[in-house]
Amino acid sequence: MSATPHHHRPGGLVDGSGLGRLDEMQRDPYPLYAQAHSAQGLLHVPELDAWLVARDADVREVLRRAEDFSSAGSLRPDVLPSPAALAVLGGGFGGRPVIVGSDGEAHQRLRLPIVRGLSPARVAAVLPYAAERAAALVGEFAGDGRVELMAAYARRLPGEVVGRIVGLDPADVPAVVHGGHRAEELLFRPLAEDEQIAAAEDVVALQHLLDRYARERAADPREDLCSEIVASVAPVPGELTLEQRHEAVSHLQNLLIAGHLTTTALIGTTVLHLLRHPRQWELLCAEPERIPAAVEEAARYDGALQGFRRVTTRPVTLAGTELPTGASLFVAFGGANRDALRHPRPDIFDITRRPGRHLAFGHGPHACPGAQLAREQLRSTIGELTRRLPGLRLADTDRPVAMRPTMIHRSPHRLDLVW
Repeated sequence: MSATPHHHRPGGLVDGSGLGRLDEMQRDPYPLYAQAHSAQGLLHVPELDAWLVARDADVREVLRRAEDFSSAGSLRPDVLPSPAALAVLGGGFGGRPVIVGSDGEAHQRLRLPIVRGLSPARVAAVLPYAAERAAALVGEFAGDGRVELMAAYARRLPGEVVGRIVGLDPADVPAVVHGGHRAEELLFRPLAEDEQIAAAEDVVALQHLLDRYARERAADPREDLCSEIVASVAPVPGELTLEQRHEAVSHLQNLLIAGHLTTTALIGTTVLHLLRHPRQWELLCAEPERIPAAVEEAARYDGALQGFRRVTTRPVTLAGTELPTGASLFVAFGGANRDALRHPRPDIFDITRRPGRHLAFGHGPHACPGAQLAREQLRSTIGELTRRLPGLRLADTDRPVAMRPTMIHRSPHRLDLVW
């Protein structure tokens, strides 16, 4: 990494020699953010092939100025799949613009059905189901004395909840969740070619499943988000065209992945940090009214979504760094949330701190429309665990918890707990 304020460095995806460094950096990006905070100008990070934007004020500026910092390519993969894997993907659906990678009027058009589908009224309507499922899932292991929380709970509740809003048959939710995880692995993890092909096959299976839902809702709309999305791409009733099917699957896949992967990750990191600070866990058990503040502190301290990419649409100067048209930026929400100018003692996890305006759910036109739904699931989760398992603790405090190496959905690989 280097701080070179006046020169753009072109480049491409990370090659094999840089994957180890990228992996290490993504497992713990916070030392890099600290370096960026103290740098003069922006810090260029070769492993990301991007300028790192990590100060709170700079991140907010980029997110507000969507006309100067485009979201096109915001989910550009870290690793390009092999030709064989790309050939498999060619047999699926999707590949059309989605909400996170669009700007201007196109973004507003794509965002509208999502905002409608995740309105306060829709979220409120699903909360009893979310609370019921949270209680049931905890009940499955509450008598065991031990659990691996990611598999038994964190990877199940968010998929079930967003599946309910979208209108999925509960029997299809595990396949949707599995396909979402496989899509992330394919685009953000280095895999051997046979593993890439297998992951691509799982992604294509997910896409065909979503295509079936899209065609069914076009023929017989319901009061669900799937029907809203289909109507947004095919306002005239009737059989979907091939292009409309591709568009509908793109939106559904993006929504479902965002709806469960991020919340899954946030459940994992929230429970991890609470249990790493036993006195704060005990405080929550004694004073459950602090749970909302604890959720906000966990999201600030170690957010699931560390950041998105942006590309300059014209020559701009940011933090004293001159950037030409087409410069790639990694806009680090996680870095902004550790900026001491915004959050005093930013590296200290403290659920009693006065809440500040963090960026865990983004900011500006692309702020996460599902933020409230994620918050409510976290509150239900912590409420269930503190009430039913107050003696919860990490199974092995001597062994560090390995984090998944991704900047998109940061979470523990495993979270082994005992009580």
